[in-house]
Formats: sequence, C-alpha cells, structure tokens
Amino acid sequence: MKKLVVTTVASIALASAAFAAVNTAACAGCHGAHFEKHALGKSKIVKDMTKAEVEKALLGYKHGTYGGAMKGVMKGQVAKYSDADLKAVAQKIGK
Repeated sequence: MKKLVVTTVASIALASAAFAAVNTAACAGCHGAHFEKHALGKSKIVKDMTKAEVEKALLGYKHGTYGGAMKGVMKGQVAKYSDADLKAVAQKIGK
C-alpha cells in the first residue's frame, strides 16, 4: 500500500512538472486568458476542443502534420517543448 501511494504521488508530481514546463501565459496573447478567442481570427476556439483534439493539434504543429494559415507561427511556439509537455498541456486545457 505504501509503495502505491508513493508511486501515485510521484506520478502526479511529474505531470504537474510537465505542465509547469510549458508557459501557457504566452498562449493568452492570441487565444485569450481562458482560450476563448479565435487566435488572430483564424483558429478554432481552444476551450471548445477535446483533450484529444488539443493534443493532436499541438503535436501536429510540432511535427508539421497539422495546421492551416497559422501553421508556421504555431510550429515556432511548440517546437521547444517535448511531446510529453504538449500532451500534459492538452490534458489540462482540453475538455
């Protein structure tokens, strides 16, 4: 039982650290503080996207497999983060 608790606490700490590694405050400039805006009038409203949709978009921007008009801008925004970091963000901001 004690081992299970320690493992669970460690998992939560790692997930929190991964999310903390991504500065979502930088996202607010285009997407809004609560991800409620169409970024530059072109994007989907992120707060309305599912966790899976956000993850697909973030990873796709990073790997060049997703995006339209703002693909180049977003690739630059997400390139510095690991896939795990981006997945953590998707879990936090997707519905």
